[in-house]
Amino acid sequence: MTAQEMVDALVPPPQFRTASFDSYIPDENYASQLEAVEVCRNFAGDVTAKGTSGLGFISRLLFSKKTNTTKPGIYLDGGFGVGKTHLLAATWHAYPGRKYFGTFIEYTALVGALGYQNAVKAFTGASLIAIDEFELDDPGDTMVMSKLLGELVDTGTCVAATSNTPPNALGEGRFAAQDFLREITKLSSVFETLRIDGVDFRRRAVEGEAIVTKSEQLQAQVDTRVEQGQTISRDSFRGVIDHLAKVHPSRYVKMLEEIDTIVLEDVKELTNQAEALRFVAFIDRVYDAQIPVIASGLPLDEIFGGGMLEGGYRKKYLRSVSRLIASTGAAAPSLV
Repeated sequence: MTAQEMVDALVPPPQFRTASFDSYIPDENYASQLEAVEVCRNFAGDVTAKGTSGLGFISRLLFSKKTNTTKPGIYLDGGFGVGKTHLLAATWHAYPGRKYFGTFIEYTALVGALGYQNAVKAFTGASLIAIDEFELDDPGDTMVMSKLLGELVDTGTCVAATSNTPPNALGEGRFAAQDFLREITKLSSVFETLRIDGVDFRRRAVEGEAIVTKSEQLQAQVDTRVEQGQTISRDSFRGVIDHLAKVHPSRYVKMLEEIDTIVLEDVKELTNQAEALRFVAFIDRVYDAQIPVIASGLPLDEIFGGGMLEGGYRKKYLRSVSRLIASTGAAAPSLV
């Protein structure tokens, strides 16, 4: 992808292109979900109602009293599958002006492609930056995103973000360098945090486990989809893992263009952290594109071995497990 294509692509993924506050269905067992809808609606409504998209940061603060916050950002903290991305996309849709929506890795990849100063120029003047899955994987990302958001907020841009980690704990467990604690604190100070409780809707929908297809049944499933006019990618799991090492994560979205179903043969456990993290980034793009996955071998929700689920990237891997369960469930014959 070119740098401009990457900027233009910063919009909600297909399943959230029409997301709204009205289409979000809160779980009646968790009052925080209904509260989150109203807080997000008010966050977007502060600007919509007052027409402040062209005002500076101080002016925006004067209009933010309705939501009882004087911070330029809203941060949705919660578990997997409680609707944080839906609410983030709904906020993006309701917000006026020039705005951007992307995952944390998409923003850092864009900064790498454009260069820091050009990225600042590209985003300066935007009314809203929406960041999904705000997780800090290394000190470099911490500093870059902290500096970028700081500059944008100072010029009047507001920020909405989601993550499975509270903002004052971002990076915790990943690295312990004291030099970066100051930067994390700055990021935390940008957001008004709202905790959303609930049960992962993806696990509820597919009974909590990835679906495995027997090797001898793969061809029949492929034939059925080809007869339906689908475009299928069929590769060994190891082949995909090796190929991802040769492609920058910012290009994963291009790899998936025009693919209707992904078939992975002979899935094995991953014990190499770099391979596992690349696969996580790939599955994020697969999930965003709503591409079903058919897999043989080890269940895809059991691939992260070597103590990965107990390490510093635990939340990232668990999110991927949730998405793998949903993706294999979408490929089940009864759901096609």
